[in-house]
Amino acid sequence: MCESSRLYTAFGCSYRLDMVKHTKINLKSIKRTHWVDITDQVQDQITGSGIRNGVCLICSLHTTGGVTINENADPDVQTDFFSKLNSVIPQESDFLHSEGNSDSHIKASLVGLSVQLPIVDGEIMLGTWQSVYFCEFDGPRKRSVSVTLMGE
Repeated sequence: MCESSRLYTAFGCSYRLDMVKHTKINLKSIKRTHWVDITDQVQDQITGSGIRNGVCLICSLHTTGGVTINENADPDVQTDFFSKLNSVIPQESDFLHSEGNSDSHIKASLVGLSVQLPIVDGEIMLGTWQSVYFCEFDGPRKRSVSVTLMGE
């Protein structure tokens, strides 16, 4: 984990107004397209950081995998998500990219490579039915996401 912090002095007192910590979460996907719930791993990074309030940036380190926040209660949401993406951008399309994964690059760009979430009282702030997911579009593979924590 890489970290930096600054102390500011004002009115005779020192304040730690900002802290930035960088880390990585390694994971393994098991299918060509699916979600990997990384919520607990992100929370572990926050808990270990000492940051109580701030922002968490989670970023895919791959061009064929994204990051999203979505429902965690009904597995049909994941099924519908990938079914619709695959119908709009099928793997078998007439793409020029020789690796055969152009659909995965497009899907990752559409979903997005990163999300930002607030950290409040040492906890990642999510709604009742929300989780953080790595979106695999070209698996199975070993993958990593970057987690940047900023706060106090």
